[in-house]
Amino acid sequence: GVPFSRQAAQVQQPTATPPPHAPGGSGRRRKLGTPPDPAQRQEQQPEQAAGRPHPSAEPAAPGQPIPGQPGAGQPGPAPAQASLAGQSRLAPGTEGAGRSYAIGAPDADAAEGPEPLDGPGGAIEVADAPLPQPLDDELPPEPLDNPRRLLVWPAPDATTQQALSDRGYRPVIVHSREEVDAQIAAFPAALFVDPLTGPITRTALQSLRQAAVAAEVPVLVTAGLGQATREAAYGADPAVLLKALAPRDSEQHPPRVLLIEEHAEIALALTSTLERRGMQVARAGSDNDAVTLAGQFRPNLVVMDLMQVHRRQAGITGIIDWLRTNGQLNRTPLVVYTAAVDQADLPRLASGETVLFLAERSTSTEVQSRIVDLLARIGTN
Repeated sequence: GVPFSRQAAQVQQPTATPPPHAPGGSGRRRKLGTPPDPAQRQEQQPEQAAGRPHPSAEPAAPGQPIPGQPGAGQPGPAPAQASLAGQSRLAPGTEGAGRSYAIGAPDADAAEGPEPLDGPGGAIEVADAPLPQPLDDELPPEPLDNPRRLLVWPAPDATTQQALSDRGYRPVIVHSREEVDAQIAAFPAALFVDPLTGPITRTALQSLRQAAVAAEVPVLVTAGLGQATREAAYGADPAVLLKALAPRDSEQHPPRVLLIEEHAEIALALTSTLERRGMQVARAGSDNDAVTLAGQFRPNLVVMDLMQVHRRQAGITGIIDWLRTNGQLNRTPLVVYTAAVDQADLPRLASGETVLFLAERSTSTEVQSRIVDLLARIGTN
């Protein structure tokens, strides 16, 4: 009861596309539109000949039945001469005239051919990637800013300014955290806090330290220590400055301060005032002893007598080099001080008759040279 022409079409084309809801099939995902009736097809001929795009629809073969159409058992009409492979949507006059079916993608070993290259999702023209240019060994290393910037607060005095310029630094004065953040792109060598020309506040110091540590910029602070009775002391308690500088691992952990001081009387006085402020203190008698102690203590802040800091010499590794090697130099602020304490007054300091207070640091040529040398060692990080 089946016409002979339909049987011949099925034998000649065994891979015909099954109906949309029939099980099996190749699984190819392609949108097929139901052709309109012949009267509407004639109206579409001018627009189809204009080459409007269409999502990769392929005309049915002559004599192949079209599923879902009346007379599916009859041989289908011949396809239109104009190709539908380039159309993107139906013509405005015939929109909604047919239905689209989504058919799965073909399997890896399917008998169906490859995806056509002239439709959406087909071949894409890719320009040749540019060849990498050889590096120029003569280019200066980053950063290109020469001389290198050094963040300073407050403004340095004339002697310090000249010493920094001679060493290849360009001091840039910063007053707030926003100004520090604005200079990070220039890779500054360090943040240098030198309260020699003006007072500093604890809030501003803490804000600048937080900005520098967050940007991985080393922090160096200078100070001076004086000795006097409590009534005669005209400076603040050193613990006020150090607590504002000392970061902590968490709110539950107190800051850990590594103190490098060879005089036991000065070390005990500093330790006592720092512990009263809730900080842990570990004391080393020399720069070399501090290296061993730092590996056990892991300090958050390093405080040292400037005159005990080793100059750069072959075979000598001090606390600065240890911090750099262990990745702690950018997160551990350093405080270097000069102590205006006479040897004869040390027993009075040990007994509590006198106390230490913050004062101006020494401005001698040796001290200036040591500070600039220390900045040079820190800035090479």
